[in-house]
Amino acid sequence: MEISTEAKLEPFLQWLQVNKVELRGCKIKYSDESKGFGIFSSNEFSDGVLLVVPLDLAITPMRVLQDPLIGPECRAMFEDGEVDDRFLMILFLTVERLRKNSSWKPYLDMLPTTFGNPLWFTDDELLELKGTTLYRATELQKQNLLTLYDDKVKDLVKKLLVLDGDSESEVSFEDFLWANSIFWTRALNIPLPHSYVFPQNQEDLNKYDSINNSAELSNDHNSRGELINGLNDIKNEAQRVNSQVNGATSTLTSTQGETLWIEGLVPGIDFCNHVERSSFHSEKEISISYGNKGNEELLYLYGFVIDNNPDDYLMIHYPAEAIHSIPLSDSKALLLEEQKAQLRCLLPKSLLEHGFFAAGHPKDGNNDNKLEVDRISSFSWSGQRRMPSYLNKLVFPENFLTALRTIAMQEDEISKVSSLLEEAFLVCISLFSCLQIVFPNNVSIQVASIVYCCTRVTNGCMFESFMFWFLHLIGSIIDFQKLVGSGGERQPSDAEVRAAVWETCGDSGALQLLVDLLQAKLTELEESSGMEDYDSELLLKSCITESQGQHASCENNSSEETNGWTQHKMSRKTWSSIVYRRGQKELALLFLKEAEHALQLALTEGN
Repeated sequence: MEISTEAKLEPFLQWLQVNKVELRGCKIKYSDESKGFGIFSSNEFSDGVLLVVPLDLAITPMRVLQDPLIGPECRAMFEDGEVDDRFLMILFLTVERLRKNSSWKPYLDMLPTTFGNPLWFTDDELLELKGTTLYRATELQKQNLLTLYDDKVKDLVKKLLVLDGDSESEVSFEDFLWANSIFWTRALNIPLPHSYVFPQNQEDLNKYDSINNSAELSNDHNSRGELINGLNDIKNEAQRVNSQVNGATSTLTSTQGETLWIEGLVPGIDFCNHVERSSFHSEKEISISYGNKGNEELLYLYGFVIDNNPDDYLMIHYPAEAIHSIPLSDSKALLLEEQKAQLRCLLPKSLLEHGFFAAGHPKDGNNDNKLEVDRISSFSWSGQRRMPSYLNKLVFPENFLTALRTIAMQEDEISKVSSLLEEAFLVCISLFSCLQIVFPNNVSIQVASIVYCCTRVTNGCMFESFMFWFLHLIGSIIDFQKLVGSGGERQPSDAEVRAAVWETCGDSGALQLLVDLLQAKLTELEESSGMEDYDSELLLKSCITESQGQHASCENNSSEETNGWTQHKMSRKTWSSIVYRRGQKELALLFLKEAEHALQLALTEGN
């Protein structure tokens, strides 16, 4: 460990002490070159509480708005919706990094200065991701951050520094990129009392200045608390990444009986590093698990991957802009909306456990049955098309197949769907009238409801085509009665439209389009960086240069002979990229195999 690293730690520990942070059963020390500093347990505790951090030390939107320098300049922007709470905290980190006499300097000096996520890749390193979803996502996100920096951040930071008496410091995009990465890699959801977030008076604030109202890190495995990190997904949509702290308990009870979870940074607790699995032992590092995340999320947000990640997934999507160029685009767009179909889906590796080529029996035997019942209730009621034999083994989400089924429709099939829905509606009216005559005083509806509810929990494969028609018809009658009784105009439900579309089109068109999408995905990956075997060979011969952790360090020369092959030096960023893209190719091949087999069965069975 370098002397400069030790020199950072002592001022930080003093800073924590001044700010009333209690290291009761742990200590902060250097972990290794890849992880930096970490939190390690010790034997010096009795109540199970390892670390206590006063709430007032947390960097939250409320703290930024109350800051005497930044608050007055940003409050109006925040109230008018020009900036959000995350922007406030990232701005705060940017300004405090540049302030010459920042009170946060001991903490900021301890934070990493570079990161392993693709936003920090060189041009050559980024090329290792070409053909993957992350390559496009990184380019898009970097451009978005540059635009935000030029439009709002740059001038605002300069103004704040001048107000602070510093007219010499220059802000750069890298300062803003650093603050952005610090936030997304270290922010947690903090449980705060309602009166602390929305104080009615100064007395409410004063109640929370003691250590008794603080964030705690505990080794109590019986009451785990969730710490949630934010996430921008690859299409710049807001999502959340759930993170669980192994052995961490954050408990606060509001005096008003309400606890609010507020995103922010907690100095001290945020030095927990990630591991796949961790347990509490004396003198062992206290770690944080980000949950069951694929390598795409882990690399994009946090800058690391897990080799052979069991939670990996493949994203497949049909470009929304391409719908406008297909035949009958307006009609198909309307059908997609009516069915609530999705043009994008995630295919977790775990789905393959239930597929045609599963290595063993599914881990959860109930999943297949639930999948079957859900699909049957979504399919046609007319009985003109028999249920497919491959239903239990089809691993692809029905919402996505619904979209592909609609996109692949021919002109005559759209007309058939409309006719089928109209005929079904007329039958509902007729049968409902007959039942009202036979069973007056709404007894018909009670009978229909009982029959319908009973049959929905029955294995539908035992019924012949007529029974499928009858059961779904009963469901339509119930829906019809509700709408007529309320004076509304009967419109087909999304499930009924899906059933009519499947009745008309079957599965072959959707599965053929799915095969095409998977083949295109695989081709793009392989054209950019070779086949899966090539990546496996690279990883086998790799020697990571930055760390002496999981992977052996290299000699000073550029390569060495090991077991008959040449071992090549490789940066951790390059290694992570290859692990990620190899996993994507592997999943694309496996899901393509599933789709091709399903397509063959659909064609054979007339679906």
